[in-house]
Amino acid sequence: MNVDPLIAQKTRNEIIGLLSDEELRTVSTAEEERIPEGDEYIDLEHPELGVRQAEANTPGAHALPRTAVSDATWSRILTTLATPAG
Repeated sequence: MNVDPLIAQKTRNEIIGLLSDEELRTVSTAEEERIPEGDEYIDLEHPELGVRQAEANTPGAHALPRTAVSDATWSRILTTLATPAG
């Protein structure tokens, strides 16, 4: 899948812009841990891959776990992923 790096960067920036200060802190802390197996997350390095499901030992680096944000924020993130920046 060829993805324009500029579009991926814009999408990533839009997603990060949706987060509250508290959610940003939670995501930053989560990046230092592994994502629990089965949890949903977004790979912020590759937002074009959409929502992923963590496997055993999935690193948290560059990831935005579903559990780190509110339901309302997650919904807005899904909308952003469905309509990537262009």
